[in-house]
Amino acid sequence: MKTRFFLLFVLAGMFTGLQGQTIGEVSGQGTTGNVIRTAVPFMMIGPDARAGGMGDGGVATSPDAYSMHWNAAKYAFITENDGFSISYTPWLKNLVNDINLAYLTYFHRLNDQSALAFSLRYFSLGDITFTDQMGNPVGVYKPNEFAIDGAYARKLSDYLSLAVTGKFIYSNLTAGYSAQGVDNTAGYSVAVDVGLYWEKDVNWFPSMDAQFAWGLQISNIGKKVSYSHSNIQKDFIPTNLRFGPRLTLNLDQYNKLSFNLDINKLLVPTPPIYATDSTGSPLINPDGTYVIAKGMNPDVSVVKGIFQSFYDAPGGFKEEMQEFYLSFGAEYWYNNVFALRGGYFYENKYKGDRQYVTLGLGLRYNVFGIDFSYLIPTVTQQNPLEKTLRFSLVFNFGNNTNSSNF
Repeated sequence: MKTRFFLLFVLAGMFTGLQGQTIGEVSGQGTTGNVIRTAVPFMMIGPDARAGGMGDGGVATSPDAYSMHWNAAKYAFITENDGFSISYTPWLKNLVNDINLAYLTYFHRLNDQSALAFSLRYFSLGDITFTDQMGNPVGVYKPNEFAIDGAYARKLSDYLSLAVTGKFIYSNLTAGYSAQGVDNTAGYSVAVDVGLYWEKDVNWFPSMDAQFAWGLQISNIGKKVSYSHSNIQKDFIPTNLRFGPRLTLNLDQYNKLSFNLDINKLLVPTPPIYATDSTGSPLINPDGTYVIAKGMNPDVSVVKGIFQSFYDAPGGFKEEMQEFYLSFGAEYWYNNVFALRGGYFYENKYKGDRQYVTLGLGLRYNVFGIDFSYLIPTVTQQNPLEKTLRFSLVFNFGNNTNSSNF
């Protein structure tokens, strides 16, 4: 129970802005680097095992039922008429056994040019015992978060498509429990995604057919989240830019090999470095805000924060480049029935230090498909998915005129 309460405290602390930071972090001297923190980070968890086996990337991978998370514009090129999927991802399995992410999707082709899709993402933090200041139990609660998405995708030409996604995000970390005079409440947000996807067969190789694609998505453009009625502090949700290419090689009639790259950047302000006095205490302006030594004020609107995120890092251009993180992936299919996958995820050590190798398998039979993935960290820092097997189920219905979706 203590472990679970600590995990909840860590998650809640991510959303409290400067009020929850140590003096070292306020002054820019934190030991973990200048990490960007947002509310509802569960929105950035890759939900499916197919992408999970390819370094958690998918902005330009071939369309499938899970395109909602990675780039909904891909639905305009999906070849099945209908499909749905289910996935389950244990979270922090090394510490507890009841934190997990569940994800459901459904898509429907309206015609040859457009498609609709819907998804439900549910993140459960399990059973957590809350206590008062004296350590006496006050109840067992089940904190949770969820998001409901709906997308419309349409082809703009034979090779290019556009998608717009609307979403409602709900985050209930404290189940309404208030302590020490803090009036806690659930947070919520409404947001949109915008995506582009382009794919075309190319004759770049004389001995084999090939397909080149690229994708771009800006996700989670939406209102800030507050977790208290009495606190004017509001936190950004994880607005994210994702773009990258894919190249698929049809080696022969039975064998196909694809390579993809995702480049990501959070479009929220970078925490500045705050000035301190000779004792290390932060300097405070007459209005009660901290004095900024380097960087820019992060208390800005959502739209300004998106543009400011490209030039506000205290460390200048070098730190801005450190905020890009990469996903490399490869996928091999035999006869469109059996798949092998591998990938690598890289994040700079000063921006979170997530670095890991991924492996995956996929099987398809008629309308049914199943995918598995496994993560292997390459740094000493623990990963929430370490030693965890993720799996996804996919069901596709209707005419499959082009099996490239797998």
